[in-house]
Amino acid sequence: MKAVVCKEYGMADKLVLESNWPLPVVGEKDVLIEIKAAGLNFPDVLMMQGKYQTQPDMPFVTGGECAGVVLEVGAAVTRVKPGDKVIAMVGWGAFAEQVAANEMTVFPMPEGLSFEQAAGVGITYFTSYHALVQRAKIAAGETLLVMGAAGGVGVTAIELGKLLGARVIAAASSDEKLQLCQQLGADELINYSTESLRDRLKELTDGKGVDVVYDPVGGDYAEPAVRSMAWNGRYLVIGFASGPIPSIPLNLTLLKGCSLVGVFWGRFTMEEPELNLANIQALWKYFAEGKLKPVVCDLFPLEEYEAAYNCMIERRARGKVIISLQQ
Repeated sequence: MKAVVCKEYGMADKLVLESNWPLPVVGEKDVLIEIKAAGLNFPDVLMMQGKYQTQPDMPFVTGGECAGVVLEVGAAVTRVKPGDKVIAMVGWGAFAEQVAANEMTVFPMPEGLSFEQAAGVGITYFTSYHALVQRAKIAAGETLLVMGAAGGVGVTAIELGKLLGARVIAAASSDEKLQLCQQLGADELINYSTESLRDRLKELTDGKGVDVVYDPVGGDYAEPAVRSMAWNGRYLVIGFASGPIPSIPLNLTLLKGCSLVGVFWGRFTMEEPELNLANIQALWKYFAEGKLKPVVCDLFPLEEYEAAYNCMIERRARGKVIISLQQ
């Protein structure tokens, strides 16, 4: 089968598109999926460089999530059957024509979505819902600042923030990206390439500051965001897409009475699996009601995997970056 394979650590130019990669072996608790589309996430970028918390043995097929059709199930599988449309969070192995996934990582595909839309649902929406509901405990009427707001997780934070009743301030690096954020319902916009993030937040909140910061970017804008927090504010540490991990002066948490809150959805699924399933049920209801509509502006065929990775690495993505395997 065709598969994008990592044989040596590096950037996307080190990956190889194999045409005769071995088919997956299906265990008794596994689901064999014919992949129709797969989602690219920042952990995929880290994994191919050998920098992620969990690293598969070399060589490995890249790609952490996908959508497709069940071809076969192991003897102990009870949750899905052949022919079902599903999504799966596999960690790695999704940038291929087939993948064998443990049934606990496989879920029915949300109704009303294309394979391309569904392929990017899992990690981004699951992360953002967990972040805003369990970690931030955001309340209606609070102000939410979304950094990197036009990226894969950023757009989901905007959508969910609005559904949960927050006033959403979207911050991004270009007017084009901010236009997308506005279409998704953001109440206020900040171009932090041309404006002072701290000054604009002070202006937009009448000096009070923001209640919740959702930050998948890190880097130079993290400290100004913390300095712009309201009393009892919650700064959500989602990731570090800009590269550098920021060093936050801890005296700011004392002066602001705010909290720095880590968000690690992957571990949450293992520590609190029942709550994770409840989150998914809530999200699926939103999808069924048409209240959530995944944004896919950057779609690439499997053969153009390097361009897909570079779209994310260079922070040009608007919404989710998706690799399609449909002809």
